[in-house]
Amino acid sequence: MREALFVKRNTDKWRDIEQNPTRDPDELTARFVELTDDLSYARTFYPDSNVTRYLNGLAAQMHRGLMQNRRDDRSRFITFWKYELPLLFRQSHRLLALSAGIFLAAGILGWLSAAHDNTFVRLILGDAYVNMTLENIKKGDPLGVYNSSDQSTMFVQITLNNIYVAFRTFIFGLFASFGTMAMLFYNGVMLGAFQYFFYERGLLLDSVLKIWIHGTLEISAIIIAGCAGLTVGNSLLFPGTYSRLESFKRGIKQGLKIAVGLVPVFIMAGFLESFITRLTLPPLISGSIILVSAAFISWYFVLYPISLNRTNSHD
Repeated sequence: MREALFVKRNTDKWRDIEQNPTRDPDELTARFVELTDDLSYARTFYPDSNVTRYLNGLAAQMHRGLMQNRRDDRSRFITFWKYELPLLFRQSHRLLALSAGIFLAAGILGWLSAAHDNTFVRLILGDAYVNMTLENIKKGDPLGVYNSSDQSTMFVQITLNNIYVAFRTFIFGLFASFGTMAMLFYNGVMLGAFQYFFYERGLLLDSVLKIWIHGTLEISAIIIAGCAGLTVGNSLLFPGTYSRLESFKRGIKQGLKIAVGLVPVFIMAGFLESFITRLTLPPLISGSIILVSAAFISWYFVLYPISLNRTNSHD
């Protein structure tokens, strides 16, 4: 191939590489491979030409970019939690609001259903749990269920179960969001019926001060997992300017990152439920734990992403 034709065929590609740099490691690697192929060809057929020297310089520049990107990967863990995940949540705030709305509406429905149907709580929570709790109420320990297992065993079981529920809520988003909405609805109804059960017996405040020690993080994480599932489902329903397949790939990637980001929250919720909820704490301490947990969720998943996005947009 003549040098002029070689240059003409590849000029646009080289110009794009030079003028539109990327930090995506996959894209950077693909570009580098193509560029080194062109450089090898030029060295073989046009060893002393200007195009060979140009390609050599451009390849050297891209190689430095690859090395810099490799160094950045060492701090990937920090950047994920400090920047990437919060900015991802900023993009998903509308779906987070939708997830919270579905859960809240289901919770209200569960409460009203339990208030108008004496059998509803047993239908939702099961006879075994209801009977056990009624026995505990008679003994003066209505929430004694939290003292019934070894702490370490309980921590592992609860944490794994919560993570399983979150990822199932996320995966059900594959059913065009309807599976995720069904999971949110079911959990919301169950929580509403559960709280009414204690309200009916004059134990609502006691249950809130005890259960929500861990429940603040746990329920919040389930709602956020619902946001992850809705992200996947909406990528199928509303692909926008992308092809449906490309939109789905992006939705899966974004939703999975959100789901993975919840793992530490569930670990902390499991720790609180296994080691702290079982204790008889003064209302001030219980309330403080609940408020700190709620403040953290509000800050990290709502306020901080907004602030970070505003800063980035300004920059």
